[in-house]
Amino acid sequence: MRIALGGFLHESHSFAPLPAGWREFQKPGGFAPLQRPATLVETLRPTSVGTAGAIAVAEEELSADLAPLTWCFANPSGPVTAEAFERIAALLVAALSDALEAGPLDGVYLDLHGAMVAEGFPDAEGEVLRRVRAAVGPHVPIAASLDPHANLTARMVALADVLVPYRTYPHVDMRETGARAMRLLGARIRRGAPWARAFRQVDFLIPLGTQCTLVPPMAEVMAERARLAEAHGLAELAFCFGFPYADFPDCGAAIAAFGPDQAAADAAAEALAAHLYRREPDFAGAVADAAEGVAEAIRLAATAARPVVLADTQDNPGGGGHGDTTGLLAELIRQGAQGAVLGLINDAESAAACHAAGEGATLALRLGGRSDGAPLDVTATVERLTDGRFTCTGPMARGNSADLGPTALIRVAPGVRVILVSRKMQAYDQALFRHVGVEPAAQKILALKSSVHFRADFQPIAERVIVVAAPGPVVADPAVLPFRNLRPGLRLRPQAN
Repeated sequence: MRIALGGFLHESHSFAPLPAGWREFQKPGGFAPLQRPATLVETLRPTSVGTAGAIAVAEEELSADLAPLTWCFANPSGPVTAEAFERIAALLVAALSDALEAGPLDGVYLDLHGAMVAEGFPDAEGEVLRRVRAAVGPHVPIAASLDPHANLTARMVALADVLVPYRTYPHVDMRETGARAMRLLGARIRRGAPWARAFRQVDFLIPLGTQCTLVPPMAEVMAERARLAEAHGLAELAFCFGFPYADFPDCGAAIAAFGPDQAAADAAAEALAAHLYRREPDFAGAVADAAEGVAEAIRLAATAARPVVLADTQDNPGGGGHGDTTGLLAELIRQGAQGAVLGLINDAESAAACHAAGEGATLALRLGGRSDGAPLDVTATVERLTDGRFTCTGPMARGNSADLGPTALIRVAPGVRVILVSRKMQAYDQALFRHVGVEPAAQKILALKSSVHFRADFQPIAERVIVVAAPGPVVADPAVLPFRNLRPGLRLRPQAN
């Protein structure tokens, strides 16, 4: 058995201020840089990404020969530029052409996100799958793992033999999902014929905050998904929650069923969709404003034995934020927070100034605000300088190498410190703090640029989690965005039945 494998991952926010260009795929914070065939397997093998699990199953269970292609990831942002999309898609297909020249392929595994929007291609994964399918022909099976934030489309379902999203948010099962997709690819190859497929779209957007699988309602929905998949004998019942910031007709939650026959696939997809509509009101959520959230954190931290966690959800680098807005930081300073550390502010210019000044120096900074034009003027004392390189240790990204560029730990008020970096990364791993000498569990308040992923590594040490809405593009209520291209009838927020 000979299997090609590669990946192209990006989550695109149509209204985020900065796009993803070629450079963003070269050195993404928190994940491996772009890999070509010669380096892909050995670089990704020890990481947490889907391809790592796929490699392990292909080698250890399928005894397959691997034909590595191209793999890359860029942190969520605005849409992918035309240049970056064409260059990366060309690399992927050229490597696939070389693999086909070397001999027949039995299957192709792709590590995709599912919510990529590129200039010229709003359904970017559909276009990637189209090009791969065109290269290998109609009969070579294709399996792909997806992020559950995928905006799943009918085109994607038609072009792939099976699509397998992660089951968790925070995404602690990326590697396991790649393994599952590779096992299903092996099963499809042995089966010799496609599974029946059904596709259903859900007609309301689900806010990010209520997509978390650790708590109701999504925890209960995912349990129902598993029950239905088993009851109907499906190979896969793929439920994608949607990424509600992509301005194209297929934005939103969707279901794809892959089963032994059409009746089973249709029945499972219909039943899961009906369950979601019954639960629709439960997906409405609310967050505190920054002033309210900081006041509550200060009150709790005065007597708490563990850190109070503030989640700066609207500047989440994992949702398209740039990680550089200063609204929450300004509020921590204004209210005189004590024992607070904010991770992180993405500002290469300020980080460079701190490195030039050196540890122990005090300097004036116009901090952050590169993406929204609202920096914060502070007097900063440089407490620690690093190169921004560390290995993630938490449940979501364990084994991934991070490279955030020149990094500084600075004190900007008597009780407030900031981790200042040169490349953005979502604050989902405690190693971000430890690499600058800060032990997260020993702090009074941890302010994190994240919406949900932080819960995997920080919720276990938290006295309480408070999600706050400070200025930023990853709005807690997508209905406020100026959409122009959504399909008719799609509700922009969950409503009562």
